[in-house]
Amino acid sequence: MKHLSFRRLRALCWKETLQIFRDPSSNLIAFVLPLLLIFVFGFGINLDTPVLHVGLLKEGTGKDADGLAAALQGTPSMIVRRFESRDAMERAMVDSEIRGFMIIPSDFSRRMNQPGETAPVQVVADGSEPNTAQFVSNYFEAIWQHWLLQRSEDRGEDMEREVVLEPRYWYNPSAKSRNFLIPGSITVIMTVIGALLTSLVVAREWERGTMEALLASPVTRAELLLSKILPYYALGMISLVICVAAARWLMDVPFRGSLLALFIVGSFFLFSVLGIGLAISTATRNQFNAAQAALNAAFLPAMMLSGFIYEISSMPIFLRGVTHLIPARYFVSAIQTIFQVGTPWKVLLPDIGMLILSSVFFLGLTAKLTRRRME
Repeated sequence: MKHLSFRRLRALCWKETLQIFRDPSSNLIAFVLPLLLIFVFGFGINLDTPVLHVGLLKEGTGKDADGLAAALQGTPSMIVRRFESRDAMERAMVDSEIRGFMIIPSDFSRRMNQPGETAPVQVVADGSEPNTAQFVSNYFEAIWQHWLLQRSEDRGEDMEREVVLEPRYWYNPSAKSRNFLIPGSITVIMTVIGALLTSLVVAREWERGTMEALLASPVTRAELLLSKILPYYALGMISLVICVAAARWLMDVPFRGSLLALFIVGSFFLFSVLGIGLAISTATRNQFNAAQAALNAAFLPAMMLSGFIYEISSMPIFLRGVTHLIPARYFVSAIQTIFQVGTPWKVLLPDIGMLILSSVFFLGLTAKLTRRRME
């Protein structure tokens, strides 16, 4: 059995490094693609509520009707458009000019001043976008409650209320979706870079005919695999640094964890996705097929089943089980914790353990598929 030769390994790694820098596609994937994707994810995906365009129809007059209308129009999160008829307001919502509307009825002020009377206010939201409709409904409800409280205080009345909520957002005080979406998007970016880069390396050797020369040399299987992993690991870590730096200093996403935790988590996740790419490349021996397989086997699961966008707990039980087999699930959880919470090792260690198992499995699978003979 041949022993590992560090001299041969160093020469193979240097040869692979030269191949990386001579290949324009590798440079684009490693240095340009991370910045491009993080800007796309950072500015293209946004779960925050924009300023909502809503309508208002005030059919009645009186102090209370005027006060409620003024409270609605004074809300900075809404752009309120006044209408003179219900038909015009309905047409505006059909044309997507507004996302909802409020109708203050003609007898609103009279009912508000009658003891025991209810004064209904009609609120309609555009249900074609359920998320936006929920925001519209919540905003109208908050404005209504705030106006009732202010009205009671102005009149010197005691408004019955048992609980006053004062929300505080731990770990993400600004409640911006970007602060957890961008760390999650780094997972998708690293998956694409790691799997795509290594999915081409072995297939390229077979297509160019250089694999036969390597197999005829005294190079061992371990040296061959390590020479394909180590240069791309270094390249992947550089891409990770680029992504984290862009998130922190260009997009102002808080980074509260330690660089050591980021290095450990990033390293084992990279070994996992590099192993996926190498396994695909070794099995297919064709660059085009390998690239397509890598995108389908690595990118789509990382995008759809990692918890990056879609909550895992809301998935069917079968898909929830499948997510346990996807390395991206654990990296999303770990990197979001590092960015937003800090370095709670008790929380991070289970994710790190699963990433270690994942990297061992995929690298072991690659070693199993690699043969030191022509087939």
